[in-house]
Amino acid sequence: MLSRIGLWAVAVVFMVPFVWMIATSLKPPADVFASPPTLVGSEVRWSNYAEVWTYIPFGQYLFNGFFVSILGTVLVLTVSLLSAYAFARLRFRGRDGMFFIFLATLMVPGEVVVVPMYLFMQQLGWVNTYQALIIPFAFSAFGTFLLRQALLAIPSELEDAARMDGANHIRILWQIMTPMVAPTLAVLTVFTFINYWNNFLWPLIIVNGPEYATVPLGLNYFLGQGGAQWQLIMAASAISMIPTALLAIVLQRFLVKGISMTGLGGR
Repeated sequence: MLSRIGLWAVAVVFMVPFVWMIATSLKPPADVFASPPTLVGSEVRWSNYAEVWTYIPFGQYLFNGFFVSILGTVLVLTVSLLSAYAFARLRFRGRDGMFFIFLATLMVPGEVVVVPMYLFMQQLGWVNTYQALIIPFAFSAFGTFLLRQALLAIPSELEDAARMDGANHIRILWQIMTPMVAPTLAVLTVFTFINYWNNFLWPLIIVNGPEYATVPLGLNYFLGQGGAQWQLIMAASAISMIPTALLAIVLQRFLVKGISMTGLGGR
């Protein structure tokens, strides 16, 4: 009983910022910084949500965000699954040492590689392009680590039986391994999509204008010369939360199982 009360108390604390965001998104501009502050403004202005789409090209930012996040997630899942299979199920000289070096890249802060990465994108002529927003983050060791742990937990007898039936590595990976690590793939899908969707620093550096701006960068454009339109920022933020929330809800039943699978030991 006490643990349930504690969980409800923590949930309420975490919900307060979201409730305040929704309440602020429905206020008139004059009521945003009213003193004393009130949860509900003098009127409920649903028109703030309509104004979001006309104040800035918010639809273009949503399209860019979806395009970058979906393609980036597909690329990360593909690269991570292939590399994880190689590190988990193939035997070659230096495999473990190579994996630990690969894993050590997770300890490098992202801010350290921003300048070299920008110079590299500049040499490729990719500044202010979709590929510059997608490709640099498609080869992270995080996804490889998650899927490797899941693949190591699969009994080798299944692989041996498939090999005796004439299956090659591609068939084993696609028809046997991939369905068994589907929950972990769901976890990686959620994490990767959210990372691409919420990324602000890299788009701020590599994008020069609104044509390729993603949602976090687009929210910054509400801070115009006429002052910050906080009610519109809150409305746009509420809209931008819908895709990630729906993704988490749809894949919810896989998340707990997928996270638990990554903690299992392997051979």
